[in-house]
Amino acid sequence: MTNAWAGIGWFALLLLGNGFFVGAEFAVMSARRAQIEPRAEAGSRPAKITIKAMEKVSLMLATTQLGVTICSLLILLIVEPSIHELLHPLLSSFSDGTGNAIAFGVTLVLVSFLHVVFGEMVPKNISFSVPERAALILVPILYFVAQVVRPIVVFLNASANLLVRIFGIKVRDDANTAYTLDQVEDIVEHSTREGVLSDTTGTLSNTFEFTEKKVRDVSVAPKDLVLFSENVTPREIEQAVAKYGFSRYPLTGDNDEVVGYVHLKDVIDLRDDEVDEPIPAKRVRTLISLPATMELEDALASMKRVGAHMARSFDRKGQLVGVLFLEDILEELVGEVQDATQRD
Repeated sequence: MTNAWAGIGWFALLLLGNGFFVGAEFAVMSARRAQIEPRAEAGSRPAKITIKAMEKVSLMLATTQLGVTICSLLILLIVEPSIHELLHPLLSSFSDGTGNAIAFGVTLVLVSFLHVVFGEMVPKNISFSVPERAALILVPILYFVAQVVRPIVVFLNASANLLVRIFGIKVRDDANTAYTLDQVEDIVEHSTREGVLSDTTGTLSNTFEFTEKKVRDVSVAPKDLVLFSENVTPREIEQAVAKYGFSRYPLTGDNDEVVGYVHLKDVIDLRDDEVDEPIPAKRVRTLISLPATMELEDALASMKRVGAHMARSFDRKGQLVGVLFLEDILEELVGEVQDATQRD
């Protein structure tokens, strides 16, 4: 009888072990790396280990599968004889065959129920409900176990990967814990429709459209530009500001090609005897050139990197398509942006 109760004790431990491996498996897969990384950067050792585990997800899953299999087999080997021994006094009135059948049936139902509920579903639901917290608690332990049984797991994992590759499937070794842009857009759209997210300004919607646009979609065609020759005077720029309300103007060279641009503040400090002379070349700002097919977010990054407010847009043949204004890019994100000098 003592051995029987010892077997029940082992059953509880093995059930706990099975639950640990199941919980750790789902924690690795459901936790978002973006939620773990700030903790790791702050110096949290469990978070750092969890990040390492996420980068070796195939090895971690192989470890959990090995752990679940061993726990399940040991439960089967230990529990059945233990429960049979505990039920023996109650089955003494039955023949050996009938008693064994009843004991087996009771063991099967009881062990299946406890194994599925406490060894599988409860830890799985916990990991799904609080994935980051579960990952920080369970995954570091799993990572340590994986290092201990690494030779066995590596062999089993390599065998599995070989079989997978035979079927032409690419093997991955890191967890996919980031949303795609389309997924985020669907989430925002659904949340807005259900009333749990407000986008009255349209900023969120503009952001998703912004990522799909190219430079050519926002560039201003040459015919729609207010252009001046590179020999323009500061007085003419001041008059243009008063007339059009813009603070920046593209300049053209001898062959009517846009060669640069001038900002109002570049000429406003010139002396009175200089306002009717061509703007000094050192006061003219250069224009960077961007392909018309470049994504708008990349164009914004390029302009920010060099501090440019305007850029040339050209096609595959090198022909000018238009001029890209920083304000126009920002308007795609936040709505209308007025030039500081623009008239209403």
